[in-house]
Amino acid sequence: MKRPTRKNLALMLLLVFMLTVVAGCADKKEESQTAPPAAGQELLVGFIYVGPPGDAGWTYAHDQGRKYLEEKLPYVKTIFQESVSEGADAERALNELAQKGCKVIFATSYGFMDSVIQVAPKYPDVVFMHCSGYKRDANVGTYFGRDYQPRYLSGLVAGKMTKSNEIGYVAAYPIPEVIRCINAFTVGVREVNPSATVKVVWTNTWYDPAKEKQAALSLIEDGCDLITQHQDSYAAQQAAEEKGVLAIGCDSDMHPFAPNANLTSPIFNWGDYYVRTVEQVKNGTWKSGDYWGGLEDGIVALAPISDKVPADVKQNVAAQETGLKEKKFDVFKGPVKDQQGNIKIEAGQTMSDQDMLALNWFVEGVVGTIPAQ
Repeated sequence: MKRPTRKNLALMLLLVFMLTVVAGCADKKEESQTAPPAAGQELLVGFIYVGPPGDAGWTYAHDQGRKYLEEKLPYVKTIFQESVSEGADAERALNELAQKGCKVIFATSYGFMDSVIQVAPKYPDVVFMHCSGYKRDANVGTYFGRDYQPRYLSGLVAGKMTKSNEIGYVAAYPIPEVIRCINAFTVGVREVNPSATVKVVWTNTWYDPAKEKQAALSLIEDGCDLITQHQDSYAAQQAAEEKGVLAIGCDSDMHPFAPNANLTSPIFNWGDYYVRTVEQVKNGTWKSGDYWGGLEDGIVALAPISDKVPADVKQNVAAQETGLKEKKFDVFKGPVKDQQGNIKIEAGQTMSDQDMLALNWFVEGVVGTIPAQ
C-alpha cells in the first residue's frame, strides 16, 4: 500500500477537520432552535412598544401585562423600548433586545410585523411574538385578543345611551383590525337602536393626543353625543368630558380620565397570556402558531359599566356576554349588510376568521369611507 505523501496527509487532516467543524456547527444550529434556558437561569424577556406606557390605553395595557409577568415568574426579568416607530427603528429595537440576551421578545403593534419577520432569522434561539399580525416563521408566533367581542358589547351600551342617534368613532388606521372593531361596535349599536349611525374619522396615527382630541371635537360639532375610539390615548375621552357628551374608551379602563363622560371601555388583559408563553419557552414546549383568544379566555373584557347606564341595559350586556363566552352566537351573525345594503353574510351564516382578518368593508349604519391602502 502506498503511503500518503506529506502533502496528501495534510490535505486529509484538513478535510477531517473541516467535516468535524461543519458537523459541530450543524448540531449547534439544531440545538439553538428556541432552546430553553438552563434550570435556575434568569430569563430575559423584551418588549417593544409603539407608544409610551403612560398612554393609558394600548401600550399601558401591554405594560401592565409585562409587570404581571415579572410578578408571577420570579425567574423572569423584563426590559422594554417605548415609542418605537415602524420600519428601521423597529428593526433596531429588535436587534438590540436580542443582542442583550432576550430569549423572548414581544412586538406589540401591528406595524412591527415585517420588521419581526426580517430580524427573527438572525436569532434562531430567540422566540419572537408579534401582536395582531399574521406572518409567522419557525421562531415567530402571533397573538391577539378578539377585541371585536367587547366592542360589540360596548355598542349595546352606546345604542341605548345616545339621544341624537349620532355616535362618533375616532379611528387610527384603515386596517382589518380597526375596521373589524368599528363594524362590531356598529352591529351592537344597531341591534338595540336601528336608527343610530356611527360616524368615522381617521387620524392615521396610533398615538397623537392632539389629533385624537381634534377628531373627537369635530365629531361632537357634527352632532355626535357619544364618542368612542380605536386610539391609544384618552384624548378623545377628555374631549367628550369637556363638551358634556358621553364616551366609551379603548384598550384599558379610561373612566378615571373622563369620570363624567366615560360609560365603559373594551379592555385587554395580556398578563396571563404572557405568563403562559414564557413558561412554554422556559419548558421547551413553545411552538410557532397563532393565538386569538376571546372573552372566554379573559384576554379581552368589558370594563365596569357606569351607573349612568340603566339596569336593563346592563342586564342585556351581561346576557350577550355570556352567549359569546359559551359560543351560542357570534358577533357577525347573518344577515349582515354592508353600507350599500348588500347582504354580505347570509342568514344562518357567520363570518370566518379568515374573512375577519381581511375585512375591508363597513357594515350598514357606518357613515364614512375606507381609504385605499
